[in-house]
Amino acid sequence: MKMITAIIKPFKLDDVRESLSEVGVQGMTVTEVKGFGRQKGHTELYRGAEYVVDFLPKVKIEAAIEDDLLDQVIEAISKSANTGKVGDGKIFVTNLEEAVRIRTGETGAGAV
Repeated sequence: MKMITAIIKPFKLDDVRESLSEVGVQGMTVTEVKGFGRQKGHTELYRGAEYVVDFLPKVKIEAAIEDDLLDQVIEAISKSANTGKVGDGKIFVTNLEEAVRIRTGETGAGAV
């Protein structure tokens, strides 16, 4: 099993969720986060005063998937989250050693 963590722009969340549902991802966890990458934030003007926005709003999606879905999930996230502009985000893939469904005690892929 793999744990997919994707950091994307907030307005792309619905597109990514739909794409993941189409390839068979049954559940995911979504968290509103802030961060910056190479763009290092930006400056904005508010009431005539300029200020720096260091951390930009992002959405973090986490999904536990079976190994055979990995390529499809990466492609689905990449296509649906892409705007072609700086700050589109990242996808991280890590090995998931175990999953346990609390209600039934199922483990492994059956718990996902």
